[in-house]
Amino acid sequence: MRAYISTKNQISFIERKGVPTQNIMVSCSFDMQFIFVWAGWGDSAYDTRIFLETIDNRNIKFPKPPKGNYTI
Repeated sequence: MRAYISTKNQISFIERKGVPTQNIMVSCSFDMQFIFVWAGWGDSAYDTRIFLETIDNRNIKFPKPPKGNYTI
């Protein structure tokens, strides 16, 4: 997603085409409602890194199912 960032902080957000962008982690419910949004990662961050940080960091309020209640 294209981003508008102050000039002094733009370097880590410049993508390969020279435009400032940022990665956004978004989760939706089955009703297509946003239930989680986390923005602000620079373009150099990989999707896997963002996802793992989201589910592993206890300070981030990513919605998880209760333990033992997994349905496949």
